Amino acid sequence: MVSKESIREKVYKGERINFEEALFLFETKDLLFVGELADYINKKKNGDKVYFNVNRHINPTNICVNRCKFCAFSRDKEDKDSYELTMEEMLKKAHEAYLQGATELHIVGGLHPRWSFSFYVDMVKKLKDAYPSMHIQAFTAVEIDYFSKISEKSLEYVLKTLKDAGLGSLPGGGAEIFHPEIREKICPEKITGDRWLEVMETAHKVGLKSNATMLYGHIEEYWHRVDHMDRLRKLQDRTGGFQAFIPLAFHPENTRIEKKRYTTGFDDLKTLAIGRIYLDNFQHIKAFWIMLTEKVAQISLFFGVNDLDGTVVEEKITHSAGAKTREALTKEELIAMIKEAKKIPVERDTVYNELKVY
Repeated sequence: MVSKESIREKVYKGERINFEEALFLFETKDLLFVGELADYINKKKNGDKVYFNVNRHINPTNICVNRCKFCAFSRDKEDKDSYELTMEEMLKKAHEAYLQGATELHIVGGLHPRWSFSFYVDMVKKLKDAYPSMHIQAFTAVEIDYFSKISEKSLEYVLKTLKDAGLGSLPGGGAEIFHPEIREKICPEKITGDRWLEVMETAHKVGLKSNATMLYGHIEEYWHRVDHMDRLRKLQDRTGGFQAFIPLAFHPENTRIEKKRYTTGFDDLKTLAIGRIYLDNFQHIKAFWIMLTEKVAQISLFFGVNDLDGTVVEEKITHSAGAKTREALTKEELIAMIKEAKKIPVERDTVYNELKVY
């Protein structure tokens, strides 16, 4: 019989909780109990350190061959608000980031119908050659799969080629919810959950670290979330290649999903905390403040979270869906947020080398 006491006992003994127990945690009203367990695990793993980085988002284009229902970002070439950045414009953004002390360029965008795989390889190479000190974290598993299709090359070939050009790691986007029942409704054109996991497994095999996301708060049920985390946990057991788990709160504006309300702070905190408890083989749980608001992200530091992402600068994808947060935070603002929570701010690079402890 699953109970709060039986779960607490397991957690304090350092034992892994199972599917049924994770579902119990999602269904309980006792948010502080879930938070207490997550905080205990996080303190054991990371102490009071909270990581952030100085990064810059570049979204090269919003023109995309897919039309996912939850996406407010993608456009057709003919749409008046479609755009495609030139290489010069991307280099200019990278230069601004370099001057701001950024250590990471975070690059994701639409699946452009006319850009070739060699265009993307060239993009990475030019950015890396111009700014060798910046780590390039780019291309979701969905983009990698698309490159494999348009180049008619294997995933391994695509990933190795990009790595040789200067790609440092993969972000965790495109995971959404793995379960086919939900995926079929929110993004039928997108790769399957199994294919997403296959791309990540291949990336880890060729020596690229990655993150993992989960889009929640749309039409899925709690058990779909646990199923999603369960698949991530199994892959991490095999490869150890995931760095951070990043639950992403669904933003409904300008999307074609019936549900027209935002997630609540209660659900956000609980989801982050259960991520920390269930994904016992992930070192880092990240609160993406862009989606959560700065206030909820700050409170999440007591619910198992040890990473606030970064300064971001010019995020377009979530803001297309009605994010009310700003498009950037300064380093000083992030440090103040963390210090106010009586935690230790640590500036990191993309692969979690500590650059400065404040």
